[in-house]
Amino acid sequence: MLDPVLPSQLTPAEVCARLAAGEELCLLDVREDEELERAALPHPHLHLPMGELTVRVGELDPEARWVVVCHHGIRSAHVANFLASQEFAWVANLRGGIDAWARDVDPSIPRY
Repeated sequence: MLDPVLPSQLTPAEVCARLAAGEELCLLDVREDEELERAALPHPHLHLPMGELTVRVGELDPEARWVVVCHHGIRSAHVANFLASQEFAWVANLRGGIDAWARDVDPSIPRY
């Protein structure tokens, strides 16, 4: 039996470059409300806490190009794998999460 193809991992710099080039990426932030209040993404995104995903997955377009974001990239990797298992066409995990984004791309975002 072959291993399933796992979603790709993109760095914050790669995501920013793709967005700047006009690629249509949908950022899905799966952090909790209080985390979002501490450090928000600078780009338009959809906020859907990980705990609500299974009941709200129908709100997501399976044909869109999703980049899943959390604090350090661990929860988002689980969500990206879940979306891939639900036959979403294109899913990537933001490697290092919002923490890496703040460290490597936009230091104006608070780190926590």
